[in-house]
Order: sequence, then structure tokens, then C-alpha cells
Amino acid sequence: MANNETIAVLFDPEPEQWGLRGDPYAWRALKKHLAKVEFPASPNEAKVLLRAGFDEVVGCKLYAPDSPAKVERPEWNHGGMSGGVVDLTIWRTKLMPLLEEHMARHLSR
Repeated sequence: MANNETIAVLFDPEPEQWGLRGDPYAWRALKKHLAKVEFPASPNEAKVLLRAGFDEVVGCKLYAPDSPAKVERPEWNHGGMSGGVVDLTIWRTKLMPLLEEHMARHLSR
């Protein structure tokens, strides 16, 4: 891996499909949040960084048993019925696994 490479490389390309309107804002905020975090050597450490970053950026624990299905973030509301709403179910089932897939591919280079 290149020196000074950060974990933010995992966020490109963006998914073609999102759950709710707040999801792309969560994706981009998480990417920005991790932009200065050096890419870890182990997949497990990267997974921990991704999940902890998500919890901090979105403001709830994605994998907690009592997590809601969605979270509203007013600062990401730019219109529409689901404006500013982050779909935690999509993040658990599609978006976080996609980032972990990007990570596995990246580490195998």
C-alpha cells in the first residue's frame, strides 16, 4: 500500500443505489471523517474503524441490538419525504458490507 494512504479510499466508487435520502450524506460524512485515518494493516482493524466511524458520524450504534431501523439527521435534510433519514437496515445489509468488500479487495492487491 502507498504511504499515507487513508481508509477513505474504500468509499470510491459510491454505490449506485441508496436506501433513503440521508444515506449518501452519511456515506460522504463517514468518508470525510476517515480521510485522515491511515489505512490499517488488518481487515479486522479496518472493520472496527469503519463501524466506530459510522457510530460517531451518524450518532447511533449501527450494530447494537436495540438500534432503530432509521435515524433522522436534520443537517442532511435537503428535501423529500426521507430527507436527512439514514436507513440503518440498508447500512447493515448492503452499504457496510460493500465497504468491507472494498476493503478486502484493497488489502488483497
